[in-house]
Amino acid sequence: MTEEIKTENEVKETTDTEQVAESNESVAVVEETTVQEQEVVQEESPELGIIEANLKTDLPEIKPGDTVKVYQVLKEKNNKERIQIFEGQVLAVKHGKGINGTITVRKVVSGIGVEKIFPIHAPIISKIEIVKRTKTRRAKLYYLREAKGRKARLKTVSMEK
Repeated sequence: MTEEIKTENEVKETTDTEQVAESNESVAVVEETTVQEQEVVQEESPELGIIEANLKTDLPEIKPGDTVKVYQVLKEKNNKERIQIFEGQVLAVKHGKGINGTITVRKVVSGIGVEKIFPIHAPIISKIEIVKRTKTRRAKLYYLREAKGRKARLKTVSMEK
């Protein structure tokens, strides 16, 4: 019987050491995951640099009421590219100057109003040029869609260069 008790004690001791070893392994696994998580966080931070790298720095100060020329790169057949100019009045500037910033430009072509929304940092926009500045008292000039004749005119302001 004493031999049986000793063997049971030995078995208990071995199981205790195995449990301790397992707990040490789990701690090691936890430490490894935290190191991996830190590496993932470090990998994500350069992505912010990629976004900042794609922001255009040569954009002019665009305000509602400005008449602008937007130079847009169009891809045609046979891998040809050409630049198309869209000239019109800026009705709205939305989402600030960040990566999501857009401008709404309106022009009238043979009596029909055409509006385009341009993301200002898109790679298809080669440049934006301000032709004329006007004085406005609103941030969004959507009333110009229905305005005709004299009501559609805005007061011109001198350009600052």
